[in-house]
Amino acid sequence: MIFTLTPNPAIDREYVVPKLIPNTVLRAVDMHIDYGGKGFNVSRMLNAMDVGSTALGFIGGHVGRFLEKGMESLGIDTDFVHIEQDTRTTTTIVETKGHDHYKVNESGPPILESELDALIHKVKLLVRPGDWWVLAGSLPPRVPVNFYQTLIGIIQSAGAKAILDASGKALLSGVKARPYLIKPNVFEAGTLTGLSGKSMQDRLNMLTSIHTSGIALILISAGKEASIFSDGANTWVAHPPVIEEANPTGAGDAMLAGLLYGLVNGLPRSDSFAWGLAAGSAAASKTGTRMPSMEAVTSLKETITVQEISHAS
Repeated sequence: MIFTLTPNPAIDREYVVPKLIPNTVLRAVDMHIDYGGKGFNVSRMLNAMDVGSTALGFIGGHVGRFLEKGMESLGIDTDFVHIEQDTRTTTTIVETKGHDHYKVNESGPPILESELDALIHKVKLLVRPGDWWVLAGSLPPRVPVNFYQTLIGIIQSAGAKAILDASGKALLSGVKARPYLIKPNVFEAGTLTGLSGKSMQDRLNMLTSIHTSGIALILISAGKEASIFSDGANTWVAHPPVIEEANPTGAGDAMLAGLLYGLVNGLPRSDSFAWGLAAGSAAASKTGTRMPSMEAVTSLKETITVQEISHAS
């Protein structure tokens, strides 16, 4: 069973304008609404790949109800903790042509201690040996920075695998519990290691450093540059396929979902990596934070070449 846990979900609104011009009224020519938040995006991408998951998190108010109904309308199971205050909204403005965009994220509703305890209790009731748990995204106000660290301890002590996709202090705290897999970008990997990641050798050194802390699988994403994936014994590198980018928001979440698709289906890790790159690239070619079809992902996957490399390269 796969669970995705998103502490700070959101309604993602994207406005499409002819051109981004400061200090003027922009007229939208199109608008998209998606059910957002990193874990939600993973669930939506898995759903498009015909893999079931259950989405957890905090939701509240009208926006929260809209999110819940929206996820369920896609056929995704949900098991939320309902909170007193409204779920947040994020806003992105993109140009009709070109790659520039502005994105504004609300911080999210403050979480009461009783609401936090309810979610932790829910995880304890649901977790089973062999499950996969994706813990992803920012933490809303009043949630302690060690929240992911606490959950990872609960999940992995029950014999399940925890996957962490976070940043900043939440990432630094979370890795202390030794999740099974993490997916930092180059900047986030630099936060963990103190390395710049400017060269491929530097990124390979990042892998070595992070593995030393007890992380089994590491995927370092790098946008349009080559990403790397490692299980400690083997390391693979691959460039994403060339696409016409529409909105990169959510592409990293789709990438994680594609990797997970391969892992849960018992595919070779190098092949799972290719599925991740294909899913992430296909998502970046979509408007809003929409997830691509399995056909689109499969088509891109066929163009990807994964190379095994040595850390001494």
